[in-house]
Amino acid sequence: MGAVESTEGEREPLLVPAQPATNTTQPVFSRVYGRRWFVLTMFSLLGFMQGIVWNTWGPIQNSAKHVFEFSSTDIAVLVLWGPVGYLPWLLFMWLMDKKGLRASLLLSAFFMVLGAALRSVPLKDLHYRRWLIHGGQLLNGLAGPTIMSAGPLLSTTWFAPDQRATATAIASLIGYLGSACAFLIGPLAVPAPNDTEKLGSTIYWNQNHIGDRIQFVLYAEFAMIAALFVVVLFYFPSRPPIPPSVAAASQRLSYRSSICRLLSNMRFLMIALAYSVPTGVVAGWAGVLDMILTPVKISQVDAGWIGFWSLVGGCVFGVAMARFADYIRGMLKLILVLMFAGASLAATWFTLTCLTRLTHLPSTKATLYTSCILVGIFINSSVPIFFELFIETVYPVPEGITCGVVTFLSNLFTGLLLFFLTFYFTELSWLNWCLTGSCIFSLLLLLFFRESYDRLYLDVFVSV
Repeated sequence: MGAVESTEGEREPLLVPAQPATNTTQPVFSRVYGRRWFVLTMFSLLGFMQGIVWNTWGPIQNSAKHVFEFSSTDIAVLVLWGPVGYLPWLLFMWLMDKKGLRASLLLSAFFMVLGAALRSVPLKDLHYRRWLIHGGQLLNGLAGPTIMSAGPLLSTTWFAPDQRATATAIASLIGYLGSACAFLIGPLAVPAPNDTEKLGSTIYWNQNHIGDRIQFVLYAEFAMIAALFVVVLFYFPSRPPIPPSVAAASQRLSYRSSICRLLSNMRFLMIALAYSVPTGVVAGWAGVLDMILTPVKISQVDAGWIGFWSLVGGCVFGVAMARFADYIRGMLKLILVLMFAGASLAATWFTLTCLTRLTHLPSTKATLYTSCILVGIFINSSVPIFFELFIETVYPVPEGITCGVVTFLSNLFTGLLLFFLTFYFTELSWLNWCLTGSCIFSLLLLLFFRESYDRLYLDVFVSV
């Protein structure tokens, strides 16, 4: 199935060592630099802050409704701006391919700073204030194409083959960790309104106090993003002086040829759907998790903790699986099949638990915590494994373009889910069924997918 695999000519490295007088074959010269960890850290911190800003309003939706007079539709739209900001992804992929990672990341960081500043303007007029908040969320969403898709490019450009999957996991999952911290920071920093307090206790919070706490969170996020932008502006090289591997130095397809290759490769399209449908659905589902759990008597704070641990568990498990993939190569498909088998079971358990009136399954805080956290662990941890499999499948297509396509598709499905949510927000059990169905759909596609490892072939055999 799919397009023809890369030819031997496409696998030829750009950097070819001078041949000595003898016939002894020398390996391609490569080197790794200690500064790669600084580059990875700065990129990851920007992804962390982009995730926090994107998920600001879902965990504190009850408080935001009281202070800014948001409706449930407004909360859904604030989350929707993330995938909407991904619409000009082709421009960012072109900029990354032609000008390098630095130019694309600087533009994305500028949008993040501007968006965080707009959200922080303390206008008294709530109508204009809501417009500024929506505009800030959209600008933050415009940073998504680079932040979400450039991790594999960074890992290939800076890291040796036995560290690539780990670097990809850190760069691509740190944004999820930011979203997780929003689940924690929001409910802890911003008190819930009186009518959402739990355990029957009555604590009368002044609405101005709640507004001040939200404003403090917005100011703090703006300050951190501005500091990161200044650091990246002064130092963030696109690539090292000497590449770390043969694959990093090898010739790649042009921008137009890459797009055509991806769209005509049925194997890539199959695995792209296996990735984008469940990750897109779970992103939209997690963004309104508080709204989903409110009917089953879960408070805003408890919903925040559930979202936090599901994303943190996914990040930790994802890095561990990526490290395992670095040691045991050629097993990416098997890892993904096992992950989505677990995700399908966990999502089914959570969905049926939320319908306890029909299924008569025990609906306790422990069961909801466990099932929801398992969903997050299995789906979110699959992201770096998917990214590595994408690159192996379509090599020599550039990493940024490949991951830009699949993250666009993921955001497209997130946007569609949140778009329907603006019309059907009174009863949300359909969101849980969408989550379960997306996991089963992905599992079926993975079972029928035929894997290949073109980039691994280049590093293992050409460099020896």
